[in-house]
Amino acid sequence: MAVECTEDELLEIVENILALDTAMRFAAILDLNGKILEGIMNLDLNGKILEGIMKESKTSLESQKQQEKFCKDAAKARKMREKYNGTLGKVRYIHNERENVTQIISYAPNCTIFVTMEPELRINKKLQIITKIKKMTAHL
Repeated sequence: MAVECTEDELLEIVENILALDTAMRFAAILDLNGKILEGIMNLDLNGKILEGIMKESKTSLESQKQQEKFCKDAAKARKMREKYNGTLGKVRYIHNERENVTQIISYAPNCTIFVTMEPELRINKKLQIITKIKKMTAHL
């Protein structure tokens, strides 16, 4: 099944996710194969925030290539996790805390939402963001 939203609707969702907090770095909506349907990366270079639209045909930054590879890997991991849905229940979200970044993955029925943010946020703030993302994307 495919995501039934226009490109503009997907872009608006991604923009709204990034607007949830200034600590947000990247947000993307992925199809079930890990292809980025829509995504935006915020880059902090010399104190300036730049927005780069993540599209398959516009990949130029090394960090974008890393994000795209991670997105493909996230799709593979989803398929592996789904094997355990019957015994363990469905995954609500994945929270991966690294030294330099926090990665959050949430599953909607027909797509995966992948978000990165600054790791310094308090855990309760991260949980609030996850809850809002799940509400914003439940229909996808």
